[in-house]
Amino acid sequence: MGKPTNNQCEKVVIAGFGGQGIILAGKLLAQTAMKAGKHVTYMPSYGAEVRGGTSKCMVTISNDEIASPVVDTPNSVIVMNRASLEKYAPKLKKAGLLVMNCSMIDSTPQLDDSIEIVRLPAEEIAIELGNAKVANMVAIGAFLQKSGLFSPDAAADCLPDILAERYHIMIPLNKKALQKGAQFVKEKSG
Repeated sequence: MGKPTNNQCEKVVIAGFGGQGIILAGKLLAQTAMKAGKHVTYMPSYGAEVRGGTSKCMVTISNDEIASPVVDTPNSVIVMNRASLEKYAPKLKKAGLLVMNCSMIDSTPQLDDSIEIVRLPAEEIAIELGNAKVANMVAIGAFLQKSGLFSPDAAADCLPDILAERYHIMIPLNKKALQKGAQFVKEKSG
């Protein structure tokens, strides 16, 4: 998969509320990049109340060393709720990518025309799969398919590395969720 090439640097912000698997999604993206031999920084952040509070994760992926884990102007933003959309979408670079969970966000933001927006019904897709908690994996699958950064299969291969052993029973469902997110993007663009 193509990006990042030469000295390109992909800066991603994933945001939502606690309990939506934001931190896990960021960890999966970082692990996938590390397994692909990239330089990676991963910086999770969440409110003290955790479940229900604000949660975000910044991931930077590069072929070169990374000076700072802080992402001020991301190339890509994945948002799972409206508050996160309002906070992080305006920070996107020109020609950036916004993946938004339209299951919980009923409006489209006014952004630069160069920004590509993927309206993804992540919750509905996850519920169809049998568990709303895999909406985060649906979103990562859609992001990976759209960005071309890594394949959803490469991310699926990293699930055992990031999930505690007691959750390994969830790996097949998480793999399906990654594939469904990717499939949604393929069908929308094909």
